[in-house]
Amino acid sequence: MHVMIFGAGYSGKAIGQLLSSRGCRVSGTTRSLEKQAALRDSGIQPFQFDGGELSDALAAELATVTHLVQSIAPGRDGDPLIRLFGGNQLKTLMPKLEWIAYLSTVGVYGDHDGAWVDEDTTLKPVSQRSAERVEAEEAWQTLAGQNGVPLAILRLSGIYGPGRNAFVNLANGTARRLVKKDQVFNRIRVEDIAGATALLAELRQPRIYNVTDNEPCPPQDVVAEAARLMGVEPPPEQPFQTAELTPMARSFYGENKRVSNARLKALGYAFRFGDYRQSLQDLWQNASWNKAGPETF
Repeated sequence: MHVMIFGAGYSGKAIGQLLSSRGCRVSGTTRSLEKQAALRDSGIQPFQFDGGELSDALAAELATVTHLVQSIAPGRDGDPLIRLFGGNQLKTLMPKLEWIAYLSTVGVYGDHDGAWVDEDTTLKPVSQRSAERVEAEEAWQTLAGQNGVPLAILRLSGIYGPGRNAFVNLANGTARRLVKKDQVFNRIRVEDIAGATALLAELRQPRIYNVTDNEPCPPQDVVAEAARLMGVEPPPEQPFQTAELTPMARSFYGENKRVSNARLKALGYAFRFGDYRQSLQDLWQNASWNKAGPETF
């Protein structure tokens, strides 16, 4: 298996690290020359890619790729890889391609007033960025279908893990407990993104999957639990309506839903971190909460 990860950032790097540890050949792209060493240390062969043209070295690497993971967010101009790989370019550049994963977001579901949603729920994105994700999902479905390649779409909830979590926010003084009546969010530990992707890649499994934890909950509860584990006072609760927030931060609270992961579980995936309490306990006990990213799987 030769895996190429376009956008080997926080989630992409975790995916690559896990697959590399299992003996797969893994390549990945980054915009930054400075980040290439970190990818190499994680078992990922780095290539620079800014979303535009492919370098000769990157194009040559694609010739042996069997599994493609697309983790670069779309923009107003759409998905950058669709522009590069559209038409017959996908199989021309990657003639050995056997499977594609597109990392999307549960934001595509929009607002459902706290009701449960699954992969068959009608999409009604609220924000521009979620609408762009819907367009990218549809573009990848079309491209994969035209080329006869299995496509898995992974809809991710709020991503956290080592280096990105409520402990970090408490330590640097940015943690807030915003309270909005009946508001809940799902979240997902980055190691479980990697684990789910690895399972789907091994099976060459197509279809759409929600990659999310078992327990949607009010966001202020996560901060309170992290503070309890740290032995510090949690920040005071703030009413959402009067809190000073950026437009993007406020828009997150305009989407209220409970996201089911039943389809992924039925396939056989066992979540390592099924709820935020278990996950926070792990981050704190293992002193990995302030690390740069996953170190072991």
